[in-house]
Amino acid sequence: MELLYLVTPLLLILVVLAAVWLDRWSVPVIVVALGVGILFGSDVLQLVNFDDARLTNHVANLALVFILFHGGFDTRREDFRAVALPAGGLATWGVILTALFSFILFWKGFKWDFKPALLLSVIISSTDAAAIFSIMRRHSLPRSISSLVEVESAANDPMAVVLTTVAIQAIKVGEQLSWSILVVFLWKFLAGPVVGWLLARAAVWLFNRLSPHERGYYYVLFLGVVMLTYGVAESLHCSGMLAVFIAGYVMGNHPFVHKQGVAAFSSALSTIANIGMFVLMGLLVFPSQWRDLWVKGLMLFLGLTFFSRPLAVFIGTIGMRLGLRKKLFVAWAGLRGSVPIVLATYPAAAGLPADLSQDIFNLVFFAVLLSVLVQGSTLSVVARWLGFTAPPRPAPLYNLELITMAHSDMDLVVVDLPGPEGTLGPFVHELKLPPNAVITLITRGKEVISPRGLTRLKGWDQVTVLAPVGEEPAIRHALLDPFHKQEEA
Repeated sequence: MELLYLVTPLLLILVVLAAVWLDRWSVPVIVVALGVGILFGSDVLQLVNFDDARLTNHVANLALVFILFHGGFDTRREDFRAVALPAGGLATWGVILTALFSFILFWKGFKWDFKPALLLSVIISSTDAAAIFSIMRRHSLPRSISSLVEVESAANDPMAVVLTTVAIQAIKVGEQLSWSILVVFLWKFLAGPVVGWLLARAAVWLFNRLSPHERGYYYVLFLGVVMLTYGVAESLHCSGMLAVFIAGYVMGNHPFVHKQGVAAFSSALSTIANIGMFVLMGLLVFPSQWRDLWVKGLMLFLGLTFFSRPLAVFIGTIGMRLGLRKKLFVAWAGLRGSVPIVLATYPAAAGLPADLSQDIFNLVFFAVLLSVLVQGSTLSVVARWLGFTAPPRPAPLYNLELITMAHSDMDLVVVDLPGPEGTLGPFVHELKLPPNAVITLITRGKEVISPRGLTRLKGWDQVTVLAPVGEEPAIRHALLDPFHKQEEA
């Protein structure tokens, strides 16, 4: 037991240190966590002997609940509306098309057996929010493109979970995809969002009615809401993963007491869950088993990356006016990551034959690793080749949070002013802000600027405004319009 308290913290500290050091090369933290897990695992240093796929499935499932909830919580309504049709399409029928094309390629093209072809197709059908967010936000891309890829990645995991669950059930009962399976699928996909929406609205109501003296109660309540949403949905045999994503989306787009604190807690919990899950999966992997599977793993990656994903993007976005260059970038930006690896533990947890389950896990893991390394490392190259890159905008070094302990109509609105960097904008006293809106902070590079009437805004400033919740559109209009008019001129 003492070894647990020595090895576990060393693993976590090593992940953080390595991630910070490798950040300059845009290496995602999930790759670092996987690498550390493999390094400490049974095949390399042999410090941790771990081969319990069922335990990994349970832990990863719990981690995925919080990761998907935060993905929904971070999905802004305005971003989703701007790319609603293509992002929503790729997150639903795009995943189905990817799985379908992959299945046809693996089964008929590569002549793989039916069961592994079906399982691999559905398991690896969704893109990964953690990998895409960590890589995409390092590059300065048009908002329409980055929002499309990010919203898709945050929203498409539940569909892959549903497809995988249905496929495993079909294989276990020895059926093909019959009408009964279709009914199960429709129930899982349609009932999950209803459960998530209802419980999220109830949670918002509850948060706004409580007035505890202890701030920590809000975090306990948050944990209860997230886990209850998943539990209720699964008890009703609909998609718990889809329910928690919708619950996160609803709560993230409605004001409630202590929202900033809950958001910070959710973000931290999601990061911890992500890192812990990938370390555990790294421990579960035996690279020595890849020597017999690496050819099939390479075929899986190449088939998915150069056939299934592009075909799904081009067909799934017909009539959406994306343009050839955007479609090419979206197709290449379809990184695989945590969810496929989590789903790859489902066959073993469901009691499918051990040799099939282990091969599925190893193949998916190998293909995901190639996806993150190859696509993730070349994303900026592809963006530059397609003419989408601009000078990178550094993340602001300072920010304010409004920690509320009672219901309030006031909130902080953060607006990133457009570039180029240093472009002269209006003076603060010239802004036509709503009457109850007050600029509280201006962040400019490494500077913190106290706003005054004669303070002049510049391109790439981040402006924080305290205002009533409903005034956000007017505030964005007042701050961004002067810069847009300069571009038009």
